[in-house]
Amino acid sequence: MTILPPELQQAVWSLGALIRVRADGDATGGTLAVLEHQGERGYGSPVHRHGADEETFLVLEGELLVEVDGQSFTAGPGAAAVLPRLLPHAFVVTSPQARFLTIHTPAGFDRFALAAGTPVTAGAPAQPPARPPALPPPDPVALAVMARRYGIEILGPPLAPPAR
Repeated sequence: MTILPPELQQAVWSLGALIRVRADGDATGGTLAVLEHQGERGYGSPVHRHGADEETFLVLEGELLVEVDGQSFTAGPGAAAVLPRLLPHAFVVTSPQARFLTIHTPAGFDRFALAAGTPVTAGAPAQPPARPPALPPPDPVALAVMARRYGIEILGPPLAPPAR
């Protein structure tokens, strides 16, 4: 059994959002990783696919547009989206703010998130701004190269939220 108090959980700024690794592969024997995402409208991922892990989204607050294998779905509070490995997918926050979990089985995505993000320092705000100050958007080519090292293939640009 493992109990991970918040002070032992790592957090990073990534793609303009705050990502907290609530349970990493080390704590779960590699079986799964749980990440909490907090972001504002427009936070999302590039179109990508995972070679080794299944990804499940659990929306706690707000709304996401999730695109899976070319089909779009809206996911609001309480929704779960289960994405099998190898299917191209992406998401974007469409509400003013959203908070959701991603669960990866097996673990591995947690290592990518920590490597690709900028570590949150002690005393950092609990609610992220739209983009943390002084953090430019990641270089898409460098992000794709890094993702490949973690079994993730980036296939296209991020989704844009629909016009209001």
